Amino acid sequence: MAEKTTRTIANNKKARYNYEIIDQYEAGLVLVGSEVKSLRDGAVNLKEAHCKIAENGELFVYQMSISQYPFSFHSNHDPLRPRKLLLNKKEIGKISDMMNIKGCSLIPLSLYIKGNRIKMKVGVGRGKKLYDKRQTMKERDAKLEVNRMNKQRDYSD
Repeated sequence: MAEKTTRTIANNKKARYNYEIIDQYEAGLVLVGSEVKSLRDGAVNLKEAHCKIAENGELFVYQMSISQYPFSFHSNHDPLRPRKLLLNKKEIGKISDMMNIKGCSLIPLSLYIKGNRIKMKVGVGRGKKLYDKRQTMKERDAKLEVNRMNKQRDYSD
């Protein structure tokens, strides 16, 4: 059987900056045709998106903006409508238990195409404090500096 290829559509860079990700899950999405076509074009924004568990035990993503498909006139979708995420009951139960911990929330991390399916990686995260964010920035700057020094050393050889 052939290995499924993946193509990233969108990443939520702010999620890893603002949250310490504890656990990650891969979820399917319930979409309409015009949303799929817009996603394949990359017309999506995950910055303000967040996930919640509804009273009936289903998981939804809110504030994920998928632009309307320009060539679909009659059956176009609402760009900000809530979209259902597809996970097992056991996984939703684990997420629900983690969300009961103070300061934890469920954040969309990335959106990608795996085979013929559109998947979303969601993470349970705890909000970072200001000093944690500064530490993350220091580590990132240190890595960039080391990479610059290595590139200069490679060019000088």
